[in-house]
Amino acid sequence: MKLEGKTALVTGGGTGIGAAITERFVAEGAKVCITGRRKERLEQALAGFPTGSVVACQGDVSSYDDVKRMIATTVDFGGTIDILVNNAASDVYGFLAELDPADWQRVLDVNLTGPFMLIKESLPHMMKNGGGSIINIASIGGIRCMPGSPAYGVSKAGLIHLTKATALDYGPYKVRCNVVCPGATRTEMFEATLTEIAQAQGTTVDALLEHFSSPVPLRRVSTPAEMAGTCVFLAGEDSSFMTGAVLVVDGGAVIVDVAGAI
Repeated sequence: MKLEGKTALVTGGGTGIGAAITERFVAEGAKVCITGRRKERLEQALAGFPTGSVVACQGDVSSYDDVKRMIATTVDFGGTIDILVNNAASDVYGFLAELDPADWQRVLDVNLTGPFMLIKESLPHMMKNGGGSIINIASIGGIRCMPGSPAYGVSKAGLIHLTKATALDYGPYKVRCNVVCPGATRTEMFEATLTEIAQAQGTTVDALLEHFSSPVPLRRVSTPAEMAGTCVFLAGEDSSFMTGAVLVVDGGAVIVDVAGAI
């Protein structure tokens, strides 16, 4: 098992991509602390794992007190923290002139400031332990602009740069930091955003998905499980000489005009 003896913290680990990552990490031998704002979703997620393999810590990554509690819970559970996956995210649909500043701030707090605080609190443990792997989940929206998504895109672009800055400064301490940029992935959050777009355009989510996927080389959106394998690779020794890398996992979307299909 590729992650035997490792302890990981996966934010947003109760649903979507985070839940899929947690499932794969446990299958590869890791102990995992999952976090999320909704207690009931965390409890549902815990029920699906063997006793002693996963622990939950309810909290909001935009709260520094909650972040410190997440790190402490992980260390108490596994003795240290070897892997951090910054997966928790927030999104809001709206063009710049219409966007509420509070919504803008919330997206940046969750998607960028949260990962900053989690990295900050994880680094001392990883450095003391002789290294670690930080995996940030960004988006192709951080690489190219998508209509009606300025807050999300800016936050994910910032997360990509935060990844590179962390890799540069902490590589000498054997702390690696890489970023995964998924394309459209059918998660609860993505469907909620699509629902807003569909309502604005007078169509349905399924019709929008079909239209959205039509120019993508693989002609579909991904499943959360298709992101988990990449994270296992980045968390383990197979990627031991990779840091500061931006891995695009998008079915080929960035090589075509996906934005024009929306």
